[in-house]
Amino acid sequence: MPSPREALHTTFGYHDFRGRQADVIDRVMAGVHTLAVMPTGAGKSLTYQIPALCRPGTGLVVSPLIALMHDQVRSAEAAGICAAALTSADSDRDATIRRLHAGELDLLYVAPERANTDGFRRLIDRIPLALIAIDEAHCVSEWGHDFRPDYRQLRSLLDAHAAVPRLALTATADRHTRADILAQLGIPEDGLILAGFDRPNIRYGIAPRDGLPSQLAQLARDTPGPGIVYAPSRAETEKLAAALAVAVGRPTRAYHAGLDPAVRQANARAFVDSEDMVMVATVAFGMGIDKPDVRFVAHAGIPKSIEAYYQETGRAGRDGDPAVAQLFWGAEDFARARRRIETEVEDSRRGGERARLNALANLVEAPGCRRAILLRHFGEEPAPACGNCDNCLSPPSTTDATELARKLLSAAFRTEMRFGITHLTDVLAGRETDKVLSSGHHRLSVFGIADAAELKLIKPVARALMARDALRADDFGGLSFGPAAKSILKGEEPVAVPLPAARERKRRDRAPGGEADDPLFEALRACRRELAKERGVPPYVIFHDATLREMAALRPQTQRTLGEISGVGARKLEDYGAAFLAVVRDFAG
Repeated sequence: MPSPREALHTTFGYHDFRGRQADVIDRVMAGVHTLAVMPTGAGKSLTYQIPALCRPGTGLVVSPLIALMHDQVRSAEAAGICAAALTSADSDRDATIRRLHAGELDLLYVAPERANTDGFRRLIDRIPLALIAIDEAHCVSEWGHDFRPDYRQLRSLLDAHAAVPRLALTATADRHTRADILAQLGIPEDGLILAGFDRPNIRYGIAPRDGLPSQLAQLARDTPGPGIVYAPSRAETEKLAAALAVAVGRPTRAYHAGLDPAVRQANARAFVDSEDMVMVATVAFGMGIDKPDVRFVAHAGIPKSIEAYYQETGRAGRDGDPAVAQLFWGAEDFARARRRIETEVEDSRRGGERARLNALANLVEAPGCRRAILLRHFGEEPAPACGNCDNCLSPPSTTDATELARKLLSAAFRTEMRFGITHLTDVLAGRETDKVLSSGHHRLSVFGIADAAELKLIKPVARALMARDALRADDFGGLSFGPAAKSILKGEEPVAVPLPAARERKRRDRAPGGEADDPLFEALRACRRELAKERGVPPYVIFHDATLREMAALRPQTQRTLGEISGVGARKLEDYGAAFLAVVRDFAG
């Protein structure tokens, strides 16, 4: 059996572990149960792949989605790891079981639903296990943002193999969720390894919706490479995909649960294989995305929580290169979310859901560093400014809008909380519209009490009040008081509104260092594209951009020097080395 460091270099082509990888691997190698909370892109998969190569037996990996498992198997096999999945979508079930019994598999991937069946339990009772890894472990907790009951049932499987080290992995778990995962999976408190939540390569931005198709088109034009746009509804995904295809001129597809399964799968596969596609999707296009080169993730509306936002934006820049996470929001997003909580969520969970939504509102409204708010939410103590979010790069000015907020709330109250923002604006402006006159609202004390400067701020103030739950919109658009209204009306709670600074738009290079202008880098990408097509795999499975970037810089001339480049393991050197060396030599000649 190789040592972990030997496996790291020989199989994966890396010279050193990153972050807390070595700490996690050391615990698993020692047979100790562990929960590792590591940010997306920190190399979580290596923490179970390497012990599976270095310990006797097969590594069992419980993973939530079939598409994700298939991508992970494909990437593992490309590195020379013997891996397989047992899913309802696999036709080689008998061959996989034979390989498992013969001890030929380093890794076996299964969904929690299958792992909990009696037949599967009997199957693995007869084989030695190197470890049991539970990926996306936040799904085990009711406090997590994506609870799945089948994850709770894994405890009996783990206890039946108590001597096998169990490794729970997640990128998204606050303090309460982490404690619940430890308890539910039988991992001791000292088994927690917290690698942090910061993704410094992601630039966070949040802005009000103002011509959403144009805003998304500009983002896509400014950010070359694959991108994901999360839309709030099925209809919106198709509408935005069509608009972006015309406006941007890049391959664009839609993904949602209402599509024919064959179309949905074809669209997902096309995106995984692409180097520049924009996918417009509902959050159903979620955990199954194992694609490292996504350059931007955009939200066309608010996510369910900060946890969901962190996980969804974490699908950008998993390769460590610069990426963008941009959220576009409207006041109506919070109104819909609060109605959903009150009408669709059981009583016992409403308090937690309200708290999550309020935390998200704080992130959206904040005039300060976005990253600092995110990291504090997960229990970290970050620096007050990160230098890589919209508010740090272009600090907004703020204005005290408390008095205007009180005027707007008073107008809603005096019009019997039955009218929307347009009518309330007319009342505050003193406009004698037919609706104002017929309702008698020209005789109210709030008629005409807002000046011209205040009228320009009514929309951002209304957004802020709805985000804070001081105003709520009913199904007909009427605005009524929420629980936060009282303290604002009494002058106990100030309302500051950030005013976006004028920002120069700067076109981003394809990747750092301007290698988009490097003909050798582009030639290496073309070689990778052809090999990927021949092998039927996405280009990133062959090599990441970072590896090609190093090739272009160092211009290796021999197999030995090529093998010293980060990301070039023994199997990939054997399979692809000659082709890439030929490209480099062509440029050298």
